[in-house]
Amino acid sequence: MRSFGLSLAITLAITLAITGPSFAQTTTTGTATTPQVIRGSSNNAAVKKTAAAANQTQVVRPPAHPTQQKRATKPETLRASRYGGFAPAPSGPPPVLDTTSPRTLNLVNFNTQEVLTVTYWSNGTYNRKALDQLNHFLRDSRDNAQTEMDPLLFDVLWHTAHIVGYGGSIEVLSAYRSPTSNAWLASVSRGVARDSQHMNGNAMDIRFPGMPVFQIRQAAYSLNMGGVGFYPRSGFVHLDTGPVRYW
Repeated sequence: MRSFGLSLAITLAITLAITGPSFAQTTTTGTATTPQVIRGSSNNAAVKKTAAAANQTQVVRPPAHPTQQKRATKPETLRASRYGGFAPAPSGPPPVLDTTSPRTLNLVNFNTQEVLTVTYWSNGTYNRKALDQLNHFLRDSRDNAQTEMDPLLFDVLWHTAHIVGYGGSIEVLSAYRSPTSNAWLASVSRGVARDSQHMNGNAMDIRFPGMPVFQIRQAAYSLNMGGVGFYPRSGFVHLDTGPVRYW
């Protein structure tokens, strides 16, 4: 009997030694409980946000140097870079303009060799029929497209001729250009702007035969009524009624 009790005690001791860990994780219902690992997470949104912000590295950049700040590009700046800079602005008092006499233009279209003499302004008003004639005369000779030309452009031309005392025929090398025509010219010539004022119907390239180009430019300068481009090698002056600028 003592031998049987000793054997039972030894057997029970061996069983507890082998099944001890499993037995320790067994519930009263006999189901093993899996240990949970706590990783420090929180269900509080504010805590999460604070923790995330704390983990982010903030990069503080020094303020940009004044020379590195982006500079606004103005149309005038683009024109200046395109033509190598502006000519100096006109100096001296503005000319005294004739604002009462009828305004007549004697024109020769350099491309079509058409001739037109027309009084476009008289008695304080523009002549509608004369303006229509000028619109057709100054059409794009490449595709015959025409537009409503700016009447102020004719005034610029007329006053320029009167300032220099020119009474002959004015050669028109270029006036209105359709967008298609201007795009083609810009693709074959560096001197043609893709945003040319010619497409707006407010620009002409002209010359007064026998009159120095420099004098024409100076007279147009003095009006201060738009853009004046100087092309001495080609022997013409560009006039337009866009922003006042000189090149």
